[in-house]
Amino acid sequence: MDRAALASFLFRRREALRPGDVGLPDGARRRTPGLRREEVASLAGMSTDYYTRLEQRRGPHPSAQLLTALSRALRLTADERDHLFRIAGQSAPTSMDAATHVAPALLRVLDRLDDTPAMILSCLGEALVQNRMAVALLGDRSGHTGLARSEVYRWFTDPAERLIYPVDDRDRQSRAQVANLRAAYGVLGAKSAAGELVRALQRESDEFAELWQRHEVATRFTDHKTLLHPELGPIELDCQVLFTEDRSQALLVLTAAPGTEGHAKLELLSVLGHERFTDASR
Repeated sequence: MDRAALASFLFRRREALRPGDVGLPDGARRRTPGLRREEVASLAGMSTDYYTRLEQRRGPHPSAQLLTALSRALRLTADERDHLFRIAGQSAPTSMDAATHVAPALLRVLDRLDDTPAMILSCLGEALVQNRMAVALLGDRSGHTGLARSEVYRWFTDPAERLIYPVDDRDRQSRAQVANLRAAYGVLGAKSAAGELVRALQRESDEFAELWQRHEVATRFTDHKTLLHPELGPIELDCQVLFTEDRSQALLVLTAAPGTEGHAKLELLSVLGHERFTDASR
């Protein structure tokens, strides 16, 4: 671990960012350029004291998970992320791990979406980042581990995953999930994480195994769907998707036309956030 290089790199990357670059308000006039230490720490989900010690060359050896969070908070490119890992005494992420490094271009768009649900997904359906509205609508999807990080895996192994869709739309969603995984499998190959998912699901889900044999292939596309919220009930939404150039990640945005019931429900969701209505009414 090169503490001096790590401290200097973190400081320079923090100095180069502006609040608007990461979706924060400019606020009062700043005495120094760049983000504040507490802002970077908050974005990375760590304490300000921990981050401060890293910049002061006295921090502990950071874990790979923490470095990944810092890479995202500082909007690092893939090359910058690998450099961060190396000077912190860690091996650069493998190709499989690197696939979850959020594309900075998508993050910049997500940072500006505060009033409608939006999230960034990997090609395997892993939720990489959610905005506050997406968490309020869909729940926090960041806590899953292993194969369950993929929404495709959860769809076919966890019945609770399907409750967000009306019963009469679940068969269509099953086909879409498999077709999307088939597209990723074709690009990544049998020895990839996509191949591991396919083999696990063939063992664990007869429904998946049957659909996989259909060889339907499709990536996410513009869609109109109804989602079921526990308090607000059914919400009709339009789904738009923006892909990275290599189609390894996608920014999914859910909106509703002004004047519709869906739009009114999203506005209510924005006000109340992820708090349950029953708690808010007490």
